[in-house]
Amino acid sequence: MYLQKNYKYEILNDPDFREYLKKAAEYEKVSEEHLIEGIEKGTIVVVGNKKRLKRIKKPLAIGEGLLVKVNANIGTSDDYHNLDEELKKLKVAIKYGADAVMDLSTGGDLDEIRKRILELSDVPVGSVPIYSAAVEAVEIHKKSILHMTVDEILKAFEKHITDGIDFITIHAGVTKETVKHLIASKRIEGIVSRGGSILARWIVYNEKENPLYEHFDKILEMAKEYNVTLSLGDGFRPGATIDATDKGQISELIVLAELVEKAREYGVQVMVEGPGHVPLNMVVENIKIMKSLTKGAPFYILGPLVTDISIGYDHIAGAIGGALAAMEGADFLCYLTPAEHLALPDVNDVKEGVIASKIAAHAADVARGKPQAWEKEIKMAKAKRVFRWEEIFSLTFDPEKARSYREKRPPSGDEEKCTMCGKFCALREEPEVAKKMKGLL
Repeated sequence: MYLQKNYKYEILNDPDFREYLKKAAEYEKVSEEHLIEGIEKGTIVVVGNKKRLKRIKKPLAIGEGLLVKVNANIGTSDDYHNLDEELKKLKVAIKYGADAVMDLSTGGDLDEIRKRILELSDVPVGSVPIYSAAVEAVEIHKKSILHMTVDEILKAFEKHITDGIDFITIHAGVTKETVKHLIASKRIEGIVSRGGSILARWIVYNEKENPLYEHFDKILEMAKEYNVTLSLGDGFRPGATIDATDKGQISELIVLAELVEKAREYGVQVMVEGPGHVPLNMVVENIKIMKSLTKGAPFYILGPLVTDISIGYDHIAGAIGGALAAMEGADFLCYLTPAEHLALPDVNDVKEGVIASKIAAHAADVARGKPQAWEKEIKMAKAKRVFRWEEIFSLTFDPEKARSYREKRPPSGDEEKCTMCGKFCALREEPEVAKKMKGLL
């Protein structure tokens, strides 16, 4: 589909990584050769910092021909930071199926928060080091983020990588040139990415190039040493459907495609982050543009939200967009919670967000014909046909919720039926009718 070549990745010679890759292949029900070929072509990433390969119980492979994965964002803000609550969010996210989590903390002791999450998470952990650089500039160095030094920014990336973070978001596509294109786009909402905003303001104020773009080689060197996957951040993602697929967004994506090639040549695994708010009729073209420009790089997409007026229910709007995007080639869905655009999510918001995105991912896997997804569909159909309630509960995304509905309004008399249809249940069979129906065959 894409004019591709094979790249050399030294990590493939690492015995620990090969064992990790083997487990990923078993989970995906594909051959190890399939994953290796995908890594070498740049269409698959197998995420895991060298320091955490033995800690991760469910290896994370993302990309072409694989199951659609889901990420859950957790982390504090400067307005609210409670480490115990974040660790509860971590536990809930993993319980309900998150394939990875990202620590987006900007409040409290960031090093301690990151350390504890890495210690307790048995799925890969991502982060956004530019947040740490910004927080340290303000709280430790007592200066504006506009006055961060290049060295301070790069040290934040080094710290996250050496701490054991498995994948990092890097907004290296926000450049002096792409900032001009964004301004020319005359967006209603402008920049909605925190990382994109920090770097765009730094560029404009200092009249210098983005340090992450200018010193991309240094970050590649750090990432390669620890096998950290780069997630090229969409700093100019649209934050409103009216702003989708504009010059600012596409100009950044063109730069990201160049950086994808640079990472591949260096032997660093890389994926690309996608737009946030995209009307339904533009979702497919966004996937096609991204995949074409990057020659099939794994696509990590936020939502996308297909409407701006779903506040309070953005996890649903995101799941609608995510299902379509994944069906058409997106590989990794970043969840949204009901609290999106309103407040820092709580534990229940995290649960709701993960489940909504898991439904979207599974729906896409069904549409893409993945055997694991269809196996679950068939099992559920058979269980429902004969009222095997415990099996039905076990196959759902939220067994506790399903069971609670049945217990809240239990059937009277016949334990098989539910109270939706009662004695008029369409699935109940009268023996005399069943016998005659067989005779019609």
